[in-house]
This record gives sequence, C-alpha cells and structure tokens, in this order.
Amino acid sequence: MMKTKFFVRNLLLLTLTGCAAYELQPLPANHPANVEAKTAVAKPLSQTLAYTSAESPAKTAAAERQDHEAHHATSGQTAVGEGKVIATVPDSNQLVIEHGAIKGVMDAMTMGYPADPPSLLQGLKPGDRIRFTIDIPKKTIVNIEKLNS
Repeated sequence: MMKTKFFVRNLLLLTLTGCAAYELQPLPANHPANVEAKTAVAKPLSQTLAYTSAESPAKTAAAERQDHEAHHATSGQTAVGEGKVIATVPDSNQLVIEHGAIKGVMDAMTMGYPADPPSLLQGLKPGDRIRFTIDIPKKTIVNIEKLNS
C-alpha cells in the first residue's frame, strides 16, 4: 500500500510539473521549420530519368531563356549513339537506353528518351542492341536502327 501511494504521488508530481528543466532551443536560421528560413533549394532534375511535363518543376525565366538560346545555337543538330534497350514505355513514348559516350554531346549513361514518332518503339524489346539518332535541341530520339547482337 505504501509503495502504491509513493508511486501515485510521484506520478502526479511529474505530470503536474512536466519536464521543467527542459527548454526548447531556438531554431537555426537555415532550419526548414524556422519561419524566417529561406525556402527549400530546388533539387536538380535527374540526368538518368525522363520526366513528363507534369512531373518536372516549372522553369524560371532564366532557365527558359537559356533553353531558348541553346535551341537556336544547336537548331537542326543530331547525334548518333549505340546502346542496349533497357525498357520501352509505350504509354509515354519513351525508350530507356544504356549507351556509350556520344562524342561532344554526353557521357555514357542509362537514360530515358522520348521517341518521335512513337512508332519507333514498335518491335523493340529489352536487350536489343540499337543505333539511335537524337535530335539534340529536342532531346528526342528521331531514328532507331536495330543492330545484330
């Protein structure tokens, strides 16, 4: 009985006083919960995934201007690469390719590319070796040739 009274009294004391010794520290200026903190830094888009327009963040005016200038600087340019089909995504007219370096354009990587026209995806399956042509300004595959394995 005595132990129960002692326990109840101490529990009541702790409940009423709480953790009086604990004091919240102010949040640092860069903490995301601080109302005076800067907004979150936008993460860069993946270089290995293809995005639909709904998934990609809105571009800033400077990024739009840079894209516009790059388009005019490389208008009509294409590049040819060779690689292996990893996957086809007919619903979004995209092709995921593991390819070697494309000299002067990009390093070797695995990346998803839109295909235009969508009929380019017909007959392709994972593991197929291909030669492909990319329209550089549009970042789109415009021609595909199957290679002998």
